[in-house]
Amino acid sequence: MSNKPKIYRYKILRNVVTRLRDDLRIKDNGGFDFVLLFAYNGTGKTRLSMEFKDAGKRKRGIERDTLYFNAYTEDLFSWDNDLENDQDRALIINADSKFFDGFKQLALEGRIFSYLERYATFNFKIDYSNWKVVFSQEVSNPKYRPDSQEPETVIENNIKISRGEENIFIWCIYLAICELVLDGSEAYDWVKFFYIDDPVSSLDDNNTIAIASDLSKLLKKGEGSQIKTVISSHHSLFFNVMCNELKKTSNKAYFLHQSNSDGFYTLRTTDETPFFHHVAMLAELQKATETGKLYTHHFNMLRSILEKTATFFGFKDFSDCIHGLDDEVLFSRALNLLSHGKHSVFDPSEMNDDNKQLFQNILSGFLESYSFDLP
Repeated sequence: MSNKPKIYRYKILRNVVTRLRDDLRIKDNGGFDFVLLFAYNGTGKTRLSMEFKDAGKRKRGIERDTLYFNAYTEDLFSWDNDLENDQDRALIINADSKFFDGFKQLALEGRIFSYLERYATFNFKIDYSNWKVVFSQEVSNPKYRPDSQEPETVIENNIKISRGEENIFIWCIYLAICELVLDGSEAYDWVKFFYIDDPVSSLDDNNTIAIASDLSKLLKKGEGSQIKTVISSHHSLFFNVMCNELKKTSNKAYFLHQSNSDGFYTLRTTDETPFFHHVAMLAELQKATETGKLYTHHFNMLRSILEKTATFFGFKDFSDCIHGLDDEVLFSRALNLLSHGKHSVFDPSEMNDDNKQLFQNILSGFLESYSFDLP
């Protein structure tokens, strides 16, 4: 049996959605419980998630069928910073959204906090009368002295949390609602699909791994049910953890790409092997050198790979990755100079012949020193 990946090409995102929904049809007919998508930023992941949601609305007799998490979910919340008094800061909830169906009646605070306490140290309270959230945190008491009656810590109310903390909080709300769906809550009986797009965009690696692990545990509880899931991300660490966590489930993994030349969307299967961002980039660079289609942004990509390799091996500088090569000093200077421009992948400029040859020499020398197994 061939392990060659399958490649599907589509002119519009709506056709990509059809492919994904076909993959997620009832398992007895050969479908999957989970579809995992890796895609670079700018490919159209958020638009794809909305097309997926809209496809449910287009079905006859169905108002909606997808509970999604993406940039639009975060937009359901906005800050009132109390600019006049700088005291009563709160996160305002857009209660008109169907996302909050049954939110008030089901009292989700306990479920939300059971997730939130894993990632953050602040607390919260939901004011359902005004649909706002206020936050608090335990802090050191400046009045505390060992021989005083003052407590060592006090609660600071109405705090403004960071953007990363806000994203974590909203994500925990989404997980709590997903729990309700999997538990069969009547308020969310319309949900047939979860669509999760980049929940870790502003998180450090530790929280990224924790979120991927917690999400996979929650989703595996619903494995074999009628609830199907799509997860898309540009974050290679998050994607690989999800692949590993869900590898024993019924799943399909793709690399989503949009061509600069003709605008077509490509879905490339990654089979059972997790998709590694740096390996894919190297394969793309190798192909570019073979075809001669080298563009200025390829220097940025190569520099990024060298930086990651240097960090992995504990080197002090990326130039250590090309140590010992002929013209080592020239290669290092060239990478420093040519990777600092604002070279866009969306408006590519082709390298001149001298820089193409220089790039090929650097890449081939690097690949000879480090034996990557390129697809």
